[in-house]
Amino acid sequence: MNTEIAYPFHIDDSSRRIANASPDDHIRQMIEQLLFTIPGERVNRPTFGSGLMQLVFAPNSDEMAAATQFLVQGALQQWLGDLIQVEALQVTSEESTLRVVVQYTIRRNQERQVAQFERSALG
Repeated sequence: MNTEIAYPFHIDDSSRRIANASPDDHIRQMIEQLLFTIPGERVNRPTFGSGLMQLVFAPNSDEMAAATQFLVQGALQQWLGDLIQVEALQVTSEESTLRVVVQYTIRRNQERQVAQFERSALG
């Protein structure tokens, strides 16, 4: 079984080595990284990210929801389109907490997955 470096990076307590993730877990972790990285934050990939965190305090409206959906869908397609096919995407913002639910199919094995992510602007 192939393994990838786990995100966030840490040392596995039992083996005292760099922690690994299964291929499916690694894809989920890459989605999380993409969603919550601000474009310009990564030095060698200045366009990587979705800009989602900048919208935490934006006023809620149907237009903002549609724009957010389009923004995130485009970022997922651009950066992870060779690994996954996004089937559904839901982004909600309550107070300063952002919730994202992504339903996707892993292209390698056609397995359907649902991943939920949450971030708060307050920490």
